[in-house]
Amino acid sequence: MNILLLGGGGREHALAWKLAQSPLLGKLHAAPGNPGIAEHAQCHAIDVTDHGAVIAFCHAHAIGLVVVGPEAPLVDGLADSVRAAGISVFGPSRAAAQLEGSKGFTKDLCARAGIPTAGYVRTDSREDALAALAGFGLPVVIKADGLAAGKGVVIAETAAEAHDAIDDMFGGQFGSAGAAVVIEEFMTGEEASLFALTDGGTIVAFGSAQDHKRVGDNDTGPNTGGMGAYSPARVLTPVLEQEAITRIIAPTVRAMADAGMAYSGVLYAGLMLTADGPKLIEYNCRFGDPECQVLMLRLNSDLVELLSAVADNRLAAIAPPDFAPRPALTVVMAADGYPGTPSRGGMIAGIAAAERDGAKVFHAGTQRDDEGVLRASGGRVLNVSASGATVRAARDTAYHAVDAIDFAEGFCRRDIGWREIAREAG
Repeated sequence: MNILLLGGGGREHALAWKLAQSPLLGKLHAAPGNPGIAEHAQCHAIDVTDHGAVIAFCHAHAIGLVVVGPEAPLVDGLADSVRAAGISVFGPSRAAAQLEGSKGFTKDLCARAGIPTAGYVRTDSREDALAALAGFGLPVVIKADGLAAGKGVVIAETAAEAHDAIDDMFGGQFGSAGAAVVIEEFMTGEEASLFALTDGGTIVAFGSAQDHKRVGDNDTGPNTGGMGAYSPARVLTPVLEQEAITRIIAPTVRAMADAGMAYSGVLYAGLMLTADGPKLIEYNCRFGDPECQVLMLRLNSDLVELLSAVADNRLAAIAPPDFAPRPALTVVMAADGYPGTPSRGGMIAGIAAAERDGAKVFHAGTQRDDEGVLRASGGRVLNVSASGATVRAARDTAYHAVDAIDFAEGFCRRDIGWREIAREAG
């Protein structure tokens, strides 16, 4: 089977790396890809916003499955166009992708279906948002309703910070994503990410992870798209995982199907593990980044078989995903200035040395210049990943690899996995 993988970040490099291991794969194509993805796939400059161009490419290259990596093309309805052309695609429809494309849509669905989540107010008016703050205590969570690359969330500790966040969102700091906002009560507990594959009927768990959103050590500084992750998140015990599937994911899949928006793809639930049990923070309609990287390191199953079964509505007919028990951990190396304006063009060297002792380096924001030199081209640049007998062992291998990389204009957190390492130490 020939496959077209859409995207060019670290998540897509991890997917390409795993797809390339399948005996079911014919040829792997990617658009736009990156230098890491190019080790496994033929990369093409296709505009994914041009649905006709994507479909024409699929027909010209006998593509049997399209795998959509990032969220924006899904929210834009690319999966609908590809399916309408008779081509299998892994990823939800435009209507179903509203679960990520609109936080307010998801909160309203939770309210209708009785899915546990934080209390909230949804509004598209600055004045109404400011007035609604009176109904919340502090801290309070302010979210841009639309897609904001993981950065449109502010936890306001004071009323002044909450007012500033609302002003920023309605003032255009997050573009059209801030045209409406969701104000939520602050939930107390530990966060964990739970993944599930579904074809709209069958649901199978697809592992757990814990992300590190803040830019700095000790969870300081602004939120980012993610500075590192590890899997599994053992704080999400088997009992809690089943509770989350039963009370959160399964009711969501049923509600979407009942509304004529059957969800097909991966459903990524960000959870808060509260004293009252798991509650939904928000959904993503694609594999996380950098969570995908640690999931792919642990996945024993054939990824092509899994994704094509979802796309073709036959998930119940195959064996559920199998993951290695050994934990995996990834450290994001970002460009100076991230998550603000990142420094671009910094030279990167030493990746081969970094991988010499068992680490795997996934490219997230890289490109080669005219002389073939690898350079930074985005905010999050590399995902330095490793597995080990323990999270501590995986961390040590990953940071040993980080230290072998020459990236003078980059930085990383030095405490990825700290919660689980503390638990391992007893």
